Amino acid sequence: MQMPAQSIKERQPVLVLNNSFQPLSICQVKRAIVLIHEGKAEMVENGMGFIHTISMDIPLPTVIRLDYMVRPPRHQNKLTRIGVFRRDNYTCQYCGKNNTLLTIDHIVPRHRGGEHKWTNVTSACPKCNHRKAGRTPEEANMKLIRKPYEPSAYAGFYMPHRFTTGIPAWQKYLNSCN
Repeated sequence: MQMPAQSIKERQPVLVLNNSFQPLSICQVKRAIVLIHEGKAEMVENGMGFIHTISMDIPLPTVIRLDYMVRPPRHQNKLTRIGVFRRDNYTCQYCGKNNTLLTIDHIVPRHRGGEHKWTNVTSACPKCNHRKAGRTPEEANMKLIRKPYEPSAYAGFYMPHRFTTGIPAWQKYLNSCN
């Protein structure tokens, strides 16, 4: 038996706020409506219109707030590609271009004894990474925009890159947590 495809409206992202209006997560409209219907959340912003049923119109939330406090999960500080890109704000640390097509560059190349750790890796566009090749930035006459660091174990709410510029109604809640 094949499941019916979700409508586009049901898959729209909804920002979930904690009871204190701090961003907590992102869910789909369908989940947000269930939380509201069960009395676990309230709609804060309605920016997507309505779902029309036989007996009523259900507003589609853009932002919801939970009626109870949730302790945000503590994130592990694992070194991952996405973690490095997030730390560097999806920006090449050599030329400054903001790009989603990035590579990881070892500042001191691994074949020369450089370790695979937060303070030795940075985001680089393919062009800069190729230009630097197996050399240090000094040898390649390239300067880092920002020295790499290990982010704190709890870096707060993580906003996936595809949503960073997307939904204007979210901005006032996201800007308050920075």
